[in-house]
Amino acid sequence: MRFPPGVVLLLGILGALRDGGASGLLELSLGKFRNVLLNQTNPVEAVIRNIASNVTVIIFQVHAQQSDVVISFDKNPSTNSSGTGVDRGLISILRPQQTVCTWYLRSLDANQVLSTAISIPYMEKDPIPGGCNLEFDLEVDPNIYLDYTLVDVRIKFAPANLGYMRGANPPSCDSGTGQNSRWRLRYDVYQYFLPENNLSEMVLMSHIRKMSEVQSIKANGVKMLTVTSDDKTDVYFSSLPGQGVIYNVIVWDPLWNTSAAYIPVHTYACSFADRVDNCSSLSKLSTKIFFTALAALGLFTCFFGHRFWKTDLFFMGFIITGFFFFVFITRVTGLSYDVRLILTAVAGIIGGILLVASWWRLGSVLLCMLIIGLVLGFLFSSMVFFTPLGDYRVFRDDVVFWVTFSSVALMIPVLFVGCPRILNILACGVVGSYSVVLAIACYVYTSLAYIALDLLRRLLNDYFSRAYTNVPFQTNDFIVLAVWIMLALSGVTVQLRRERSEVPFPPHPYLTWKRERERRSTNVLDPSHHIPPLRERIHSKLLQIKELFKKEQPAGERTPLLL
Repeated sequence: MRFPPGVVLLLGILGALRDGGASGLLELSLGKFRNVLLNQTNPVEAVIRNIASNVTVIIFQVHAQQSDVVISFDKNPSTNSSGTGVDRGLISILRPQQTVCTWYLRSLDANQVLSTAISIPYMEKDPIPGGCNLEFDLEVDPNIYLDYTLVDVRIKFAPANLGYMRGANPPSCDSGTGQNSRWRLRYDVYQYFLPENNLSEMVLMSHIRKMSEVQSIKANGVKMLTVTSDDKTDVYFSSLPGQGVIYNVIVWDPLWNTSAAYIPVHTYACSFADRVDNCSSLSKLSTKIFFTALAALGLFTCFFGHRFWKTDLFFMGFIITGFFFFVFITRVTGLSYDVRLILTAVAGIIGGILLVASWWRLGSVLLCMLIIGLVLGFLFSSMVFFTPLGDYRVFRDDVVFWVTFSSVALMIPVLFVGCPRILNILACGVVGSYSVVLAIACYVYTSLAYIALDLLRRLLNDYFSRAYTNVPFQTNDFIVLAVWIMLALSGVTVQLRRERSEVPFPPHPYLTWKRERERRSTNVLDPSHHIPPLRERIHSKLLQIKELFKKEQPAGERTPLLL
């Protein structure tokens, strides 16, 4: 049974009260999660007793959704003995004969904060996450530090060290780079997506448990890459505002074939506290208006674009002009987003009109189909790099990426150079229906919007090439994908059937007009030959309009009486 979010939260709070969060003492068992309510004034003491002698290290961690919590070894936290954040933990190196561990928890928020805590044990041959920390405050720091922007997410962690027995000295971090040192360790970075359109606290609490221990991480997460000790321990991912994502790192010792997990960290790449553009309402009104209008024109083009040739040209000209104009003004100006979007709409309209005008004057089907083919080619190439192929390391190089991307995009107009009508109908169906997908993304989250957004991000940001662009594909995405495919297939089928007995393209409009004008000027039997010039026709119309407003004369005698 699925409960409403408010009921789920209430059940979580009741579970936390049952677990002892309100009493100030939290009794823990190794490997078991416990929900706990934290506040600012009364710290909760978390205790583990009867620790087995073969356990050498315990990682204790606590997670909250949006409010920072403080975890420390002492009641009075200090910088080098505590951690603060929504996903934080401490590592306890056990002494000989030690059977009890204690930590202290509290929140920084004046209100009560629902959180979940777990302690995970490791043995002497297991690597120690963050054991060779030289950057952060803690001496041994198993935390993953996360920063995000609207473009990318960065995670960073401290290098691990080799495991060792209780009471022994830790292995040196810089004594050498051979197989007997920590340089043999490997780091596997994992990613896990929360359910789409779900910002519930309890959903986060239940899913973060799947990313806390080594075996469950391997079973549920997606391995994105492996980092060696020679590489930098920071990784970039594309930002997905409004979509919950959990990251974790497993450090692996190939000599002993043992592993340990860092402390998982999560993000929604947005703020819960902002009144405008928060996690619950990400799309601006201007974005919704822009893409809804574009979708209406795109839907018409999808089914009637080839029949209404000028509308088709205007739609394609609007897209290609608006896209590159938005990239240009974003790179060279500091205008606000709303102003840039308005200017993009104006530029797109001008570009569409110019493409229609060029067709009217030049009548070149080849030129128009080149532009339409490029629009379809750019979308097709973006779809190719939207797949896991786009995360291959070779495409981190901008030269390789853009050469490959352009080659794939140009392949479309080249393949269809001999059948321009089919190319145009395909472009109408695929591009027109994708505009509907972009409009849906303004109201409901769907990963399909990132087919175009990732290309835009790469054009606008010089360092986006280092980000992994994996996205979730869940129920919403399957539904939107089905709608896209249905619209595209329907539009292409309808237009192919309707246009199969028609001429491929309209005749040259300027030559047709010129030929008609010459015919009228030479054929005196043609009634149109006797049509007055345009100036006389306009003058005649103005006189007719003037007569409508002329005051009517009174009835009766209109001539003077004769004496």
